[in-house]
Amino acid sequence: MTVTAYTLAVVLNLFCLFLGYRFLFQPASAATGYGVPADAGGDAAAYLTIKGVRDGTLGVVGLALLAFAGARPEAWFMLCVALVPLADTLIVLRHGGTKAVAFGIHFATAIVVLISAGLLFAV
Repeated sequence: MTVTAYTLAVVLNLFCLFLGYRFLFQPASAATGYGVPADAGGDAAAYLTIKGVRDGTLGVVGLALLAFAGARPEAWFMLCVALVPLADTLIVLRHGGTKAVAFGIHFATAIVVLISAGLLFAV
């Protein structure tokens, strides 16, 4: 179970880094994939950059915790970070995104992050 817990945590943190990269370097397509399209060159540009920095930072912090502090601090981090995709679910629903994206991407991600936290607590 230890290998599964660590592998899932690493994959989720790398996914955050990937999302951060996309929002920084491909903001329009990243926003569309998020579920609420935005004009990357207009007023939304700053917010898309902020989202990219936020997601990338979460990935870096998660990897650092896992590497230097261990499974238990990473588990607490994952438990807290699960709030982000839960909030993203509500944001997508509130701003006209589809239920499929809100629940199929964001809510499902929150569940996977919570599973990761549970596995890390069990290590």
